[in-house]
Amino acid sequence: MKTHQPLDPEIWLDRHRDYLFRYARLRLRSPELAEDMVQETFLAALHARSNFAGRSSERTWLIGILKHKIVDHIRRSSREFPTEDVEFSGHQREAFFDTTGRLKAVSSEWSADPRKVLERREFWKTLQNCLAQLPPRTFYAFLLREINGLSVEETCKVLNISTTNLRAMLCRARRHLRLCLKTERFELRVRGN
Repeated sequence: MKTHQPLDPEIWLDRHRDYLFRYARLRLRSPELAEDMVQETFLAALHARSNFAGRSSERTWLIGILKHKIVDHIRRSSREFPTEDVEFSGHQREAFFDTTGRLKAVSSEWSADPRKVLERREFWKTLQNCLAQLPPRTFYAFLLREINGLSVEETCKVLNISTTNLRAMLCRARRHLRLCLKTERFELRVRGN
């Protein structure tokens, strides 16, 4: 098993700053906040560098720290947002989501090679613009659950909301993203139709 040796912290900025910033910027609404999270990540890494065991690349280790910083920020911030009460009919939920709450829609372009489409800068920029239009709590719910992959229970705990509220927020976010992406030429079709 190949192990990675930690690099000199003096060159972390040159090697990893831009990547970490792009990662944080996709997940946060503000470039200033993304920059703050990256700075906090570097400070935490500096203090914890003796704990770096070298079982992953240095960048992977830094991304792990950044993920925790972002989740901690969302946890603190979620207390400031008012609760959104949104109700959707069973028909609305069934039209777009399977029984586990996952989106049933896929891009017709994605069926051949989804990685090529997802890697396209244009798609990510459009997705980021669409996400920025969501209300703050809905944005963070979608970010934690769908982008960061937290479980329903973890997401509810971070945002201090019920499972019912989370599902409603995710339904709203998915519906908005579907319409927004469609408007921006990323046509989605529902499976089975």
